[in-house]
Amino acid sequence: MKIHADLSERAAVDSTELDWIVSPMAGVERRMLERDGEEVARATSLVRYAPGSAFSAHRHDLGEEFLVLEGVFSDESGDFPQGMYVRNPPGSRHVPSSAPGAVILVKLRQMQPDDEAYVRVNTLDPTGWQTGRPGESILPLYVRPEEEVVMLDWEAGASFEGQEFPGGAEYFVVEGRFEDQDGIYDVGSWLRLPPGSRQTIGTSTGAKVWRKTGHLAP
Repeated sequence: MKIHADLSERAAVDSTELDWIVSPMAGVERRMLERDGEEVARATSLVRYAPGSAFSAHRHDLGEEFLVLEGVFSDESGDFPQGMYVRNPPGSRHVPSSAPGAVILVKLRQMQPDDEAYVRVNTLDPTGWQTGRPGESILPLYVRPEEEVVMLDWEAGASFEGQEFPGGAEYFVVEGRFEDQDGIYDVGSWLRLPPGSRQTIGTSTGAKVWRKTGHLAP
């Protein structure tokens, strides 16, 4: 299965327009944003857990990262409520579940083999947020030489001129909306810019976005 699998191409998806697709486990559904492979695949998806649902034990050979958008997601290492950002490195194993139900943005098989970091960050905790460009607050989530993951909070009316992304960029809109030279992105929108992209951003309403950069370089 290939969905937006060519990383050299721009991709933009309004996830709210996608159907939920059943997974192999009862009560777990997915909206596929990008995918290269079958059940074991390089993938970016929204995954919805019905109350009381669970997924069978499995291993992440090339890692997993996710942001909890709704509800509470759980595994053996703890309970992760809305706003939690989690990274489980290559080789990690778990049995995910959700007692009240949950929706997560999840990326699979997209880490470097030598990445050994376990990361847990509560993005709703005001501690750790830093001042960025005028009209911007930034919360670092994970940084290594070829990859940076952050949450960005943009004030209404903010604009940012001509940023370049030699290693590409990826966004998910958690709140509000923003626009660039190619489109408008509302809550639930996922955007991927290929390496070498240049982007000018504005937001009339303000926006909170998850952004990952550098990871798409060849």
